[in-house]
Amino acid sequence: MFITLVNRIGYIETNSEIEALLLEASLIKKYQPKFNVVWRDDKNYFFVAITKTEGPYVFITHQKTANTEYIGPFVDGQALKKTLKFLRRIFPYYTTKTHPKRKCTWCHLDLCPGPDPDLKLYKKNLKKLVLVLQGNGKKVLRSLENEMKTASRGNNFEEAAKIRDRIFAYKKIMEHSGVLNAPILTQQDTQNLGLLAGRIECYDISNIQGKSATGSMVVFENGRPNKDQYRKFKIKSPAQPNDILMLKEVLQRRFLNNKWPMPQVILIDGGKAQLNVAIQTKGNKNIKIMSIAKGRQELFVEGQKSPTPLKNLPQEIYNLIKSLDEEAHRFAITYHKKLRKKSLLD
Repeated sequence: MFITLVNRIGYIETNSEIEALLLEASLIKKYQPKFNVVWRDDKNYFFVAITKTEGPYVFITHQKTANTEYIGPFVDGQALKKTLKFLRRIFPYYTTKTHPKRKCTWCHLDLCPGPDPDLKLYKKNLKKLVLVLQGNGKKVLRSLENEMKTASRGNNFEEAAKIRDRIFAYKKIMEHSGVLNAPILTQQDTQNLGLLAGRIECYDISNIQGKSATGSMVVFENGRPNKDQYRKFKIKSPAQPNDILMLKEVLQRRFLNNKWPMPQVILIDGGKAQLNVAIQTKGNKNIKIMSIAKGRQELFVEGQKSPTPLKNLPQEIYNLIKSLDEEAHRFAITYHKKLRKKSLLD
């Protein structure tokens, strides 16, 4: 019936599925295709809604009401949910009207602004989220890059590093062609990783050309941080930029301390070389070693020949690994800055 009315067929190539989803939404809004009868009254489209209340929250809806900003329309609800799930890692947001007085589960995964947020920063992040959903992703990237440069010029290197990591994650999400339909590990694979229970220790090294070198050990028990168990190390090795030797020293000193409970899993920042030195250092201890290669966004696991792309991990496992890695980095760099400041004063 409709084929006789067609005079031209074409397509627009995009760089990713998310980009295609956002382009589709903008074209529907612009042209309001008249043969899409199912969608004509807007009731079957999906919209991302952001309330205009004091603590704005984000949700997906079919209906429009007052005092709320809407982005859309979107056709594919499942793809939209996955897109928001990925973007929430970079721009944390509330999904409910009220927040408990204590940190919720999403707070510990850095997906929620928390009970006492910086509202100015939160609303700034929501504006970036809106821009991305409206198809202005390049503008958001430029804004993040400018923020990183500003932090770096102000010698706020910890903040600059955080923004750098957000930029990297943002690029991965927006550029990866299979991000919406990426396969995940099976339940058996997840159990083999041994990540959901017990004690997990994560290590990070911080230094500038080998100077004021520090190591950090953060501890998560049953998926939650136990800050009483955190430890910091002032590295004694000669001042040279060799992260692998520094990591080896930290692990050797850790294993010599029998008063600390032994973990089931150790996660380290680095690639195959760091994984191998950790395996060598632990000896015959019954501990699973893993390393996170942030450049290639891969997880190396002891006993597995090939690394696992982080995007292929179940969401809960991904969130846990990222939380461990970011917390270890934060703890290490805080101690490193303290030692560096002391050195400058001396």
